[in-house]
Amino acid sequence: MTPLLSLQGASKRYGGVQANAGIDLNVDSGSIHAILGENGAGKSTLMKLIYGVETPDEGEILWKGAPVRLTSPADARRLGIGMVFQHFSLFETLSVVQNIALIVPGTQADLSRRIRALGDEFGLAVDPAAMVHSLSVGERQRVEIIRCLLLNPELLILDEPTSVLPPQSVARLFDTLRALQAKGMSILFISHKLEEIKELCDTATILRAGRVTGRVDPAAHSAKELATLMIGRPMPPPLHPTPHGVGEARLELVGLDFANDDPFGVSLADLSLTLRAGEIVGIAGISGNGQQELAALVSGEIVPGNADCIRMMGRPVGDLGAAARRQMGFAFVPEDRLGRGAVPEMSLSDNALLTAHGRGLVTRGFISREAERAYTTACIARFDVRTIGPDAEAGALSGGNLQKFIMGREIMLNPKLLLVAQPTWGVDIGAAVDIRQRLVQMRNEGAAILVISEEIEELFEICDRLHVLHQGRLSPSLTTQATTVEQVGAYMIGAGDHSA
Repeated sequence: MTPLLSLQGASKRYGGVQANAGIDLNVDSGSIHAILGENGAGKSTLMKLIYGVETPDEGEILWKGAPVRLTSPADARRLGIGMVFQHFSLFETLSVVQNIALIVPGTQADLSRRIRALGDEFGLAVDPAAMVHSLSVGERQRVEIIRCLLLNPELLILDEPTSVLPPQSVARLFDTLRALQAKGMSILFISHKLEEIKELCDTATILRAGRVTGRVDPAAHSAKELATLMIGRPMPPPLHPTPHGVGEARLELVGLDFANDDPFGVSLADLSLTLRAGEIVGIAGISGNGQQELAALVSGEIVPGNADCIRMMGRPVGDLGAAARRQMGFAFVPEDRLGRGAVPEMSLSDNALLTAHGRGLVTRGFISREAERAYTTACIARFDVRTIGPDAEAGALSGGNLQKFIMGREIMLNPKLLLVAQPTWGVDIGAAVDIRQRLVQMRNEGAAILVISEEIEELFEICDRLHVLHQGRLSPSLTTQATTVEQVGAYMIGAGDHSA
């Protein structure tokens, strides 16, 4: 049977980097086909070739057996190909429905109705009138998925579609994808959650260093075997936290209130939390329940004005900005890598300077390019960032490699208090294990770490305690070893007792 999509000898080079080399790929009609590979393996470039964002230097693309030349996403959409990018393609100054109307035909009133209907059906609720700049990363991904589904594609490319969904919605999404598959739709599924691939996908193509190294039935292999095939080496065992003596309070929220004047934002009410040296505390919750606001308040991007409602290292900081808090030993990794975590058009060296300037990179107001380059080179080496070097633009890195760089840049500051939002979002399993182990090591060395994550398994793996954020309120402190995933899930949907 003729495949729906075929790539034959597809290659793509960016300067001295061979992103794809002689890729052969067949996607059958009605197949849910996984693309596996560690960060920098060439997955994103391959998807861009299929979606017309890039054109291959060599080789050809066949659609239903006929050669096609895709020079733009519009070409791909006309064929019946839809894609949800890992880095979203939305205009922040437009509303949800206005963004969707740029591609999907129909009046805004009709599209708003269809958006709500799809949101209810697939567990992807989003307000059609909300401005995109006010949405969390998770809510933006929901908009992307809905926009693709409204186009009724024959081939749907999903890049990390479950990274921002609560467990209750993942199963519902999978049911939807299987229903679409039963109608004949093909799905290219990129995920670093190997158990999801085993559960959902019927075929997996493995990429390593831009080349196809295998094609397997994922259900016939364990997650550990798939990980080994993907990264080419055995996976290290996870470094689970063990009971550990805690020290002084490094972060205290004392009845923190925040009235959000953004009509599409979330207000926070009476948040109380204590984080001590030598422990990791996690914040769980469905995206859009106040995580962005909490991170902005703790990081100093939003200054509430009441000094005593936030304390760091025993000192009131509620009236201090981000720079003053960093000088006290605070470090921060935001969930939005491009734009907030790094400046896309700047080199990695200059991005390192943004937060590490106090580490000898600046002397008497003058930048030491030698020190800047040495710091960046060390970060690239220590955290296995796949890049051409410290002069590479941040925006040229894959999402996972940029995340490793930003995490490394902040960890190398040896902070007393670290806030990390979505630490392994879009990161392959090998890098995710490494990042989690480094966080546990920092905790064992006495750092205090607050982790905001929508990956429940991740929080259970590395955290000593958890709070759940729901509609701007925190649950009681939950000891990880005495709590179940189901209990956390209940708090996430508002079924737990937040007043306990």
